[in-house]
Amino acid sequence: VSQQSALSLVSTHSEKKNKGEGESFMKVLDARGLSCPEPVILLRKAMSSMEPSYQIIVDNHASKENTTRYAEHQGYQTSVSEKDGEYTLTFTR
Repeated sequence: VSQQSALSLVSTHSEKKNKGEGESFMKVLDARGLSCPEPVILLRKAMSSMEPSYQIIVDNHASKENTTRYAEHQGYQTSVSEKDGEYTLTFTR
């Protein structure tokens, strides 16, 4: 997948905040099939919008480690879940 087509894989999902505070939006990035550094570049471009949370789906260990490292250097906390060889990483401030 080229970097240009990878950028089209970004989608935004709404997620309710706690106790009726309205809605917040989390950018969800699908980086499956991409090799480094493409997932990090995708995440960096998404993070330029300065949202409080992001989620990225990757399918290899190197991408999981590199996107985690990048997000943590940007001040985000990371949570990771793994299912069938795919990692869903959630980054929050």
